[in-house]
Parts: sequence; structure tokens; C-alpha cells
Amino acid sequence: MNQPLAYVHPQAKIARNVVIEPFTTIHNNVIIGSGTWIGSNVTIMEGARIGKDCRIFPGAVISAIPQDLKFEGEDSLTVIGDNTTIRECVTINRGTNASGKTEIGKNCLIMATAHIAHDCVLGDNSIVVNGVALGGHVIIGKHAIIGGLAAVHQFIHIGDHAMVSGGSLVRKDVPPFTKAGKEPLSYVGINSIGLRRRGFSTEKIREIQNIYRILYQSNYNNTQALEKIEAEMEATTERDEIILFIRNSQRGIMKGYSGS
Repeated sequence: MNQPLAYVHPQAKIARNVVIEPFTTIHNNVIIGSGTWIGSNVTIMEGARIGKDCRIFPGAVISAIPQDLKFEGEDSLTVIGDNTTIRECVTINRGTNASGKTEIGKNCLIMATAHIAHDCVLGDNSIVVNGVALGGHVIIGKHAIIGGLAAVHQFIHIGDHAMVSGGSLVRKDVPPFTKAGKEPLSYVGINSIGLRRRGFSTEKIREIQNIYRILYQSNYNNTQALEKIEAEMEATTERDEIILFIRNSQRGIMKGYSGS
């Protein structure tokens, strides 16, 4: 790690086999796990907790203070899980008093120029594509994919295995296993290709499709649809995950596809 052209605060806790390239700055109150590579011209600010075997590319700024006028300098963290890749010029802000941290899971890929605001939570294996902007308090489930240049409103929840098309304006919650597209953002099917790649059986995919047919294609309101799903569909992990997501939605879920 002995890179004379990088600045590492003497109180930062850096594992022995971390590689730090020239012109990078690492502030106080930072912990970086073994095997991680930090490219040139990266800035890692106070409160960063970076796991093992991560890769952080040039120009990234990790754990800067929130762009939130309510922030009053409170101690907070940015937590990044093992084996996560953060590409060029990504910005990730640390948390506020609301949750205390911004959290990126394990095995995530955050592509170049994406912005992740304060108090966001990204599940394991999620992908955030180039130029995505996440407002504060956004929750993204595991294995979710957010297409390039999408803008996600604060407090939005995007479910596990969901896929949001590039350029989307995400103003409503996106339920698990779905694909979201068009403007305004709408249900355009389930993420069947992604589910197959992750080992979901044909029967399980068909079950998820049938649940969303009731929700989005049967002219029921959400309350009626959930009652029908509970009454007619066998209780499974996926069924219950969908029902719980919709019932817990604070902003409401995206609308059905109208074909217009």
C-alpha cells in the first residue's frame, strides 16, 4: 500500500493488502477491507466502511456529506459490501440522522457517474447503470437493475429482481420481479429473463405472472386484487413478498400498462 503520491490519514484503518493508486485521498474515520483496489484520484471521506475485494475506479467520491439542508454535521456512515465495484466518477453520500447510514450490499455494480444520495439502501447483487440519480432514502432490492439515466424520487422502494428501463422517471414504487418502462412509469411484464438466469423454475415464473395478471390486468383496485390473490393463489415466499411489498408501499405502486 506504500504509495507516496496518495494521502492516507494516519488514523484510517486500511488492511495490509489494499492497493491505493496515486493522487487518491483517504480521510480520517475510514475502514477498508483486504483485497480492495482504489484507483487514482478517488476521494474517500469520513464515515466510509468499505468491504473486502472491492474495486473503486478513478474520480469516485465516497461518503461525502449529504446534499440535504437538514443535515447538521451528525456522525453517519457509508457502508459498502464485499466484492462491490464502483466505476468512474460515482458519488455516494453518507447517511443522516434518519437512518445513520447509506448502505450498498455485496457484489453490486455501480456504473460510471451514478449518484447515490443519503440514506439509500441497495441490496446484494444490484446493478445501477451509468448516470442514474437516486434521491435520498431510496431502497433497491437484491438483484434489481436500474437502467441508465433513470431518475429515482426520494423514498422510492424498488423490489427484488425488478428491472427499470433506462431513462425512466421513477415516482412510484416498483414491485418485485417486475419490469418497469414507459412514461409515466408502468408495469410492462415480469422480469422473466432475469428470473430464469437466477434459477427460477418455469412453474415459479408462471406463478408470479399469474399474480401480476390479477393485480394489473383484471380491472380490480389494489385492495381487491390483493384479496383475490390471497384467496386464490397458494401461499408461497414470492406471493407473500409481493403482497407485503404492495401493502407496505408508502408512495403507491406504479400503474398498469395501458398500451397507449
